[in-house]
Amino acid sequence: MGSSVSHAAAPPPPPSPLPPAVGLAVALPSKAEEKSEKKVDYLNLPCPVPFEEIQREALMSLKPELFEGLRFDFTKGLNQKFSLSHSVYMGSTEVPSPSSGTIKVPTAHYEFGANFLDPKLMLIGRVLTDGRLNARVKCDLTDNLTLKINAQLTNEPHFSQGMFNFDYKGKDFRAQYQMGNNAFYGANYIQSVTPHLSLGSEVFWLGHQRKSGIGFAARYNTDKMVATAQVASTGIVALCYVQKVSEKVSLASDFMYNHMTRDVTSSFGYDYILRQCRLRGKLDSSGCVAAFLEERLNMGVNFILSAEIDHRKKDYKFGFGMTVGE
Repeated sequence: MGSSVSHAAAPPPPPSPLPPAVGLAVALPSKAEEKSEKKVDYLNLPCPVPFEEIQREALMSLKPELFEGLRFDFTKGLNQKFSLSHSVYMGSTEVPSPSSGTIKVPTAHYEFGANFLDPKLMLIGRVLTDGRLNARVKCDLTDNLTLKINAQLTNEPHFSQGMFNFDYKGKDFRAQYQMGNNAFYGANYIQSVTPHLSLGSEVFWLGHQRKSGIGFAARYNTDKMVATAQVASTGIVALCYVQKVSEKVSLASDFMYNHMTRDVTSSFGYDYILRQCRLRGKLDSSGCVAAFLEERLNMGVNFILSAEIDHRKKDYKFGFGMTVGE
Protein backbone atom coordinates (compact mmCIF):
# COMPACT_ATOMS: atom_id res chain seq x y z
CA MET A 1 0.00 0.00 0.00
CA GLY A 2 1.36 3.27 -0.80
CA SER A 3 1.41 6.01 1.76
CA SER A 4 -0.34 9.25 0.98
CA VAL A 5 1.30 12.61 1.86
CA SER A 6 -0.87 15.74 2.11
CA HIS A 7 0.61 19.16 1.09
CA ALA A 8 -0.86 22.24 2.91
CA ALA A 9 -1.32 25.37 0.86
CA ALA A 10 1.60 27.87 1.33
CA PRO A 11 0.65 31.23 2.98
CA PRO A 12 0.48 34.25 0.63
CA PRO A 13 3.60 36.45 0.52
CA PRO A 14 3.51 39.65 2.63
CA PRO A 15 2.45 42.77 0.78
CA SER A 16 5.34 44.84 -0.60
CA PRO A 17 5.94 48.16 1.19
CA LEU A 18 4.56 51.28 -0.45
CA PRO A 19 7.06 53.56 -2.19
CA PRO A 20 8.00 56.69 -0.27
CA ALA A 21 5.61 59.58 -0.80
CA VAL A 22 6.82 62.35 -3.00
CA GLY A 23 5.34 65.65 -4.05
CA LEU A 24 3.76 68.50 -2.13
CA ALA A 25 2.93 66.31 0.86
CA VAL A 26 6.65 66.03 1.64
CA ALA A 27 7.88 69.32 0.18
CA LEU A 28 5.53 71.46 2.26
CA PRO A 29 6.12 71.63 6.02
CA SER A 30 3.44 70.42 8.35
CA LYS A 31 1.04 72.84 10.00
CA ALA A 32 2.74 72.30 13.35
CA GLU A 33 6.12 73.29 11.87
CA GLU A 34 4.63 76.39 10.21
CA LYS A 35 3.15 77.55 13.52
CA SER A 36 6.44 77.03 15.33
CA GLU A 37 8.35 79.00 12.65
CA LYS A 38 5.91 81.92 12.66
CA LYS A 39 5.91 82.25 16.43
CA VAL A 40 7.68 85.49 17.40
CA ASP A 41 8.82 86.46 20.86
CA TYR A 42 7.80 90.12 21.00
CA LEU A 43 9.48 90.53 24.39
CA ASN A 44 12.93 89.86 22.84
CA LEU A 45 12.97 91.98 19.69
CA PRO A 46 16.32 93.26 18.35
CA CYS A 47 17.44 96.81 18.99
CA PRO A 48 16.87 99.00 15.88
CA VAL A 49 19.45 101.23 14.24
CA PRO A 50 19.55 104.89 15.35
CA PHE A 51 16.83 107.07 13.85
CA GLU A 52 19.37 109.26 12.05
CA GLU A 53 21.01 106.20 10.44
CA ILE A 54 18.01 104.37 9.00
CA GLN A 55 19.29 105.11 5.46
CA ARG A 56 22.93 104.26 6.10
CA GLU A 57 23.07 101.32 3.65
CA ALA A 58 21.65 103.47 0.83
CA LEU A 59 23.92 106.42 1.62
CA MET A 60 27.02 104.23 1.22
CA SER A 61 26.18 103.80 -2.47
CA LEU A 62 24.28 107.00 -3.27
CA LYS A 63 26.42 109.49 -1.31
CA PRO A 64 30.11 108.67 -1.81
CA GLU A 65 32.69 111.24 -0.69
CA LEU A 66 33.17 112.84 -4.10
CA PHE A 67 35.78 115.57 -4.52
CA GLU A 68 37.55 117.54 -7.24
CA GLY A 69 41.30 118.04 -7.50
CA LEU A 70 44.04 116.51 -5.36
CA ARG A 71 43.70 115.06 -1.87
CA PHE A 72 46.31 113.47 0.37
CA ASP A 73 45.61 112.08 3.86
CA PHE A 74 48.22 110.75 6.27
CA THR A 75 47.48 109.23 9.68
CA LYS A 76 50.18 108.30 12.18
CA GLY A 77 49.37 106.28 15.27
CA LEU A 78 51.45 107.22 18.30
CA ASN A 79 50.02 104.49 20.50
CA GLN A 80 46.91 102.30 20.66
CA LYS A 81 44.65 105.23 21.60
CA PHE A 82 46.23 108.40 20.23
CA SER A 83 46.97 109.32 16.60
CA LEU A 84 47.70 112.39 14.48
CA SER A 85 46.46 113.13 10.97
CA HIS A 86 47.55 115.47 8.17
CA SER A 87 45.46 116.32 5.12
CA VAL A 88 46.24 118.41 2.05
CA TYR A 89 43.60 119.41 -0.48
CA MET A 90 43.99 121.35 -3.73
CA GLY A 91 40.92 121.87 -5.86
CA SER A 92 38.20 124.40 -6.57
CA THR A 93 35.19 125.90 -4.84
CA GLU A 94 31.95 126.56 -6.68
CA VAL A 95 30.56 130.10 -6.42
CA PRO A 96 27.01 130.81 -7.61
CA SER A 97 26.71 133.16 -10.54
CA PRO A 98 23.77 135.12 -11.99
CA SER A 99 23.78 132.89 -15.04
CA SER A 100 22.81 129.24 -15.02
CA GLY A 101 26.44 128.14 -14.83
CA THR A 102 28.77 128.09 -11.85
CA ILE A 103 32.12 129.78 -11.30
CA LYS A 104 34.97 127.68 -9.93
CA VAL A 105 37.53 129.43 -7.77
CA PRO A 106 40.85 127.60 -7.12
CA THR A 107 41.43 126.84 -3.46
CA ALA A 108 43.80 124.87 -1.25
CA HIS A 109 44.09 124.18 2.45
CA TYR A 110 45.95 122.08 5.00
CA GLU A 111 44.24 120.29 7.87
CA PHE A 112 45.81 119.02 11.08
CA GLY A 113 43.96 116.56 13.28
CA ALA A 114 44.30 114.73 16.56
CA ASN A 115 42.37 111.61 17.53
CA PHE A 116 41.88 109.89 20.86
CA LEU A 117 39.98 106.60 20.70
CA ASP A 118 38.95 104.66 23.78
CA PRO A 119 36.17 102.08 24.24
CA LYS A 120 34.15 104.63 26.25
CA LEU A 121 35.56 107.96 25.03
CA MET A 122 36.29 109.35 21.56
CA LEU A 123 37.85 112.78 20.93
CA ILE A 124 38.44 114.08 17.39
CA GLY A 125 39.72 117.55 16.48
CA ARG A 126 40.54 119.24 13.17
CA VAL A 127 42.16 122.63 12.49
CA LEU A 128 42.28 124.13 8.99
CA THR A 129 44.45 126.89 7.60
CA ASP A 130 41.37 129.01 6.80
CA GLY A 131 40.62 129.29 10.52
CA ARG A 132 37.95 126.64 10.89
CA LEU A 133 37.97 124.33 13.90
CA ASN A 134 35.97 121.09 14.01
CA ALA A 135 35.55 119.00 17.14
CA ARG A 136 33.68 115.79 17.95
CA VAL A 137 33.20 114.14 21.33
CA LYS A 138 31.53 110.82 22.10
CA CYS A 139 31.36 109.67 25.70
CA ASP A 140 29.54 106.63 27.10
CA LEU A 141 28.10 107.91 30.38
CA THR A 142 26.56 104.51 31.15
CA ASP A 143 26.08 101.25 29.26
CA ASN A 144 22.91 102.67 27.68
CA LEU A 145 23.40 106.48 27.72
CA THR A 146 25.85 108.24 25.36
CA LEU A 147 26.75 111.92 25.03
CA LYS A 148 27.76 113.31 21.62
CA ILE A 149 29.07 116.82 20.95
CA ASN A 150 29.71 118.29 17.49
CA ALA A 151 31.12 121.80 17.11
CA GLN A 152 32.38 123.93 14.23
CA LEU A 153 33.98 127.31 14.87
CA THR A 154 34.76 129.80 12.08
CA ASN A 155 36.08 133.34 11.75
CA GLU A 156 32.89 134.46 10.02
CA PRO A 157 30.20 135.73 12.40
CA HIS A 158 26.98 133.69 12.81
CA PHE A 159 28.47 130.66 11.03
CA SER A 160 29.73 128.75 14.07
CA GLN A 161 27.64 125.74 15.03
CA GLY A 162 27.30 123.45 18.03
CA MET A 163 25.15 120.40 18.80
CA PHE A 164 24.63 118.25 21.89
CA ASN A 165 23.06 114.80 21.59
CA PHE A 166 21.97 112.45 24.34
CA ASP A 167 21.41 108.93 22.98
CA TYR A 168 19.69 106.23 25.00
CA LYS A 169 19.80 102.62 23.81
CA GLY A 170 17.13 100.30 25.18
CA LYS A 171 16.51 96.62 24.66
CA ASP A 172 14.32 97.08 21.60
CA PHE A 173 14.24 100.87 21.12
CA ARG A 174 16.42 103.96 20.84
CA ALA A 175 15.74 107.55 21.91
CA GLN A 176 17.66 110.77 21.28
CA TYR A 177 17.45 114.33 22.56
CA GLN A 178 19.21 117.19 20.70
CA MET A 179 20.16 120.76 21.60
CA GLY A 180 21.92 123.21 19.30
CA ASN A 181 22.65 126.85 18.68
CA ASN A 182 19.97 129.18 17.31
CA ALA A 183 17.64 127.70 19.95
CA PHE A 184 17.34 124.34 18.21
CA TYR A 185 15.68 121.50 20.13
CA GLY A 186 14.82 118.07 18.79
CA ALA A 187 13.95 114.55 19.83
CA ASN A 188 13.41 111.23 18.07
CA TYR A 189 12.36 107.72 19.02
CA ILE A 190 12.48 104.43 17.12
CA GLN A 191 10.94 101.13 18.21
CA SER A 192 11.22 97.57 16.89
CA VAL A 193 7.72 96.29 16.12
CA THR A 194 8.71 92.92 14.65
CA PRO A 195 12.10 91.23 14.14
CA HIS A 196 12.36 93.01 10.76
CA LEU A 197 10.19 96.14 11.07
CA SER A 198 10.89 99.25 13.14
CA LEU A 199 8.89 102.48 13.34
CA GLY A 200 10.04 105.89 14.54
CA SER A 201 9.13 109.55 14.87
CA GLU A 202 10.93 112.86 15.40
CA VAL A 203 10.05 116.44 16.39
CA PHE A 204 12.11 119.64 16.26
CA TRP A 205 11.82 123.31 17.12
CA LEU A 206 13.83 126.24 15.71
CA GLY A 207 13.46 129.06 18.21
CA HIS A 208 15.07 131.85 16.19
CA GLN A 209 13.02 131.06 13.08
CA ARG A 210 9.87 130.14 14.99
CA LYS A 211 9.50 126.92 13.03
CA SER A 212 8.62 123.43 14.16
CA GLY A 213 8.12 120.09 12.47
CA ILE A 214 7.33 116.45 12.96
CA GLY A 215 8.33 113.41 10.97
CA PHE A 216 7.66 109.69 10.79
CA ALA A 217 9.85 106.85 9.52
CA ALA A 218 9.66 103.12 8.87
CA ARG A 219 12.45 100.63 8.20
CA TYR A 220 12.12 97.02 7.04
CA ASN A 221 15.27 94.93 6.77
CA THR A 222 16.19 91.31 6.13
CA ASP A 223 19.43 89.55 5.25
CA LYS A 224 18.95 90.45 1.58
CA MET A 225 17.24 93.86 1.50
CA VAL A 226 16.58 97.10 3.36
CA ALA A 227 13.62 99.40 2.67
CA THR A 228 12.96 102.74 4.39
CA ALA A 229 10.31 105.43 4.15
CA GLN A 230 10.23 108.90 5.69
CA VAL A 231 7.64 111.68 5.65
CA ALA A 232 7.82 115.05 7.39
CA SER A 233 5.54 118.03 7.93
CA THR A 234 8.04 120.14 5.98
CA GLY A 235 6.71 118.46 2.81
CA ILE A 236 9.53 115.95 2.31
CA VAL A 237 8.81 112.36 1.30
CA ALA A 238 11.84 110.05 0.99
CA LEU A 239 11.95 106.38 -0.02
CA CYS A 240 15.03 104.15 -0.16
CA TYR A 241 15.61 100.54 -1.16
CA VAL A 242 18.80 98.46 -1.00
CA GLN A 243 19.11 94.96 -2.47
CA LYS A 244 22.07 92.84 -1.41
CA VAL A 245 22.82 90.76 -4.48
CA SER A 246 25.71 89.00 -2.73
CA GLU A 247 28.18 89.60 0.07
CA LYS A 248 30.19 91.86 -2.23
CA VAL A 249 27.53 93.50 -4.42
CA SER A 250 24.59 95.66 -3.41
CA LEU A 251 22.24 97.89 -5.41
CA ALA A 252 20.44 100.95 -4.05
CA SER A 253 17.80 103.40 -5.21
CA ASP A 254 16.02 106.35 -3.67
CA PHE A 255 13.10 108.67 -4.39
CA MET A 256 12.51 112.12 -2.90
CA TYR A 257 9.55 114.45 -3.31
CA ASN A 258 9.34 118.01 -1.99
CA HIS A 259 5.74 119.11 -1.71
CA MET A 260 6.67 122.77 -1.16
CA THR A 261 8.77 123.20 -4.30
CA ARG A 262 7.22 120.32 -6.30
CA ASP A 263 10.70 118.91 -6.93
CA VAL A 264 11.09 115.19 -7.60
CA THR A 265 14.47 113.45 -7.67
CA SER A 266 15.51 109.84 -7.86
CA SER A 267 18.80 108.01 -8.16
CA PHE A 268 20.25 104.55 -8.59
CA GLY A 269 23.56 103.41 -7.11
CA TYR A 270 25.79 100.39 -6.69
CA ASP A 271 28.46 99.22 -4.26
CA TYR A 272 30.92 96.58 -5.47
CA ILE A 273 33.62 95.25 -3.11
CA LEU A 274 36.49 93.38 -4.73
CA ARG A 275 39.51 91.75 -3.15
CA GLN A 276 41.74 94.85 -3.45
CA CYS A 277 39.31 97.68 -4.22
CA ARG A 278 35.83 99.07 -3.67
CA LEU A 279 33.80 100.71 -6.43
CA ARG A 280 30.74 102.87 -5.78
CA GLY A 281 28.67 104.93 -8.18
CA LYS A 282 25.31 106.48 -8.89
CA LEU A 283 23.07 107.87 -11.62
CA ASP A 284 20.31 110.36 -10.78
CA SER A 285 17.29 111.69 -12.61
CA SER A 286 19.00 115.02 -13.41
CA GLY A 287 21.53 113.25 -15.63
CA CYS A 288 24.42 113.35 -13.17
CA VAL A 289 26.75 110.32 -13.23
CA ALA A 290 29.31 109.71 -10.47
CA ALA A 291 31.84 107.03 -9.54
CA PHE A 292 34.20 106.59 -6.60
CA LEU A 293 37.04 104.04 -6.56
CA GLU A 294 39.21 103.02 -3.61
CA GLU A 295 42.16 100.82 -4.58
CA ARG A 296 44.25 99.14 -1.88
CA LEU A 297 47.87 99.30 -3.04
CA ASN A 298 49.48 97.98 0.12
CA MET A 299 48.82 97.59 3.81
CA GLY A 300 47.63 101.03 4.94
CA VAL A 301 48.02 102.64 1.48
CA ASN A 302 44.93 103.38 -0.64
CA PHE A 303 44.60 105.14 -3.99
CA ILE A 304 41.37 107.10 -4.63
CA LEU A 305 39.70 108.15 -7.88
CA SER A 306 36.59 110.36 -7.99
CA ALA A 307 34.54 111.44 -11.00
CA GLU A 308 31.25 113.29 -11.42
CA ILE A 309 29.70 114.42 -14.70
CA ASP A 310 26.62 116.63 -14.94
CA HIS A 311 25.65 116.73 -18.61
CA ARG A 312 22.81 119.19 -18.12
CA LYS A 313 24.96 121.84 -16.39
CA LYS A 314 28.08 120.85 -18.34
CA ASP A 315 29.92 120.49 -15.05
CA TYR A 316 32.75 117.94 -14.89
CA LYS A 317 34.64 117.08 -11.70
CA PHE A 318 37.58 114.72 -11.47
CA GLY A 319 39.81 114.06 -8.51
CA PHE A 320 42.48 111.68 -7.33
CA GLY A 321 44.15 111.17 -3.99
CA MET A 322 45.93 108.87 -1.62
CA THR A 323 45.46 107.86 2.00
CA VAL A 324 48.33 106.50 4.09
CA GLY A 325 47.78 104.97 7.49
CA GLU A 326 44.89 103.17 9.11
